[in-house]
Amino acid sequence: MATSRTALDQLEKLLDRPAGHGPGFLDLLGAEPQAGPPTGLTQRLMRTTLLPRVYERYWRPALGRALKGPFGPSMAGEVRLATELLALRPGHTALDVACGTGRFTRAFGAAVGPDGLAVGLDGARTMLTKAVAEDNPDTVAYLRADAVRLPLRESTVDGVCCFAALHMFAEPEIALGSFARVLKPGGRIVLLTSARRGWQPARLLDSAGGIVSGQRMFDRGEIAASLRARGFTGITERYAGVTQIVAGRLG
Repeated sequence: MATSRTALDQLEKLLDRPAGHGPGFLDLLGAEPQAGPPTGLTQRLMRTTLLPRVYERYWRPALGRALKGPFGPSMAGEVRLATELLALRPGHTALDVACGTGRFTRAFGAAVGPDGLAVGLDGARTMLTKAVAEDNPDTVAYLRADAVRLPLRESTVDGVCCFAALHMFAEPEIALGSFARVLKPGGRIVLLTSARRGWQPARLLDSAGGIVSGQRMFDRGEIAASLRARGFTGITERYAGVTQIVAGRLG
């Protein structure tokens, strides 16, 4: 089901520049295949037509389980945890950065109720084409844009989610600054990204895996420190395998 025209109208009001229109989503990248060059194999796969078909049901759950290990949350558990950590309420505006096919975005759309808005942002046209074809709540709108330098006006959203993507960004620190900029005072952030283990042989293995896949391996505590430096408080960290879920409140 295509996304609501009303939700797209609401999204347009949040943008800091005019956007074109794709098939069911707003588009700020136009003919560009993505915002910036791909950083590795994993990001290149996101642009293919095959991966979006299997991403939500097979690829993302299987890859997540391999990285999180047997004790990390399932993908459904990730969605529940992200929604809880963002403390979304009716009327809120939520931003799902690197939304893929929209699994989290749809859950956020349900959480913010009929007076809220959930925005799914991704740079891959193929992912968004699949996302808009799903059964989206009327409160969901999708945007094709740069996930590092967000094209939203300052202090416009109540919650920012970025799961399984920050480690693929060429400029993650700029992305974190951009996330903080678009959050309202008191807004919340939740991130799932890589976490290099502390044991030296494991660190070397984790680093080698990151080089092969083109993904950055963050140290444990590194993301939390970056958030604190940007004014976030109440920060929590959860580790599973080579992943971390970090959440906090702005101000």
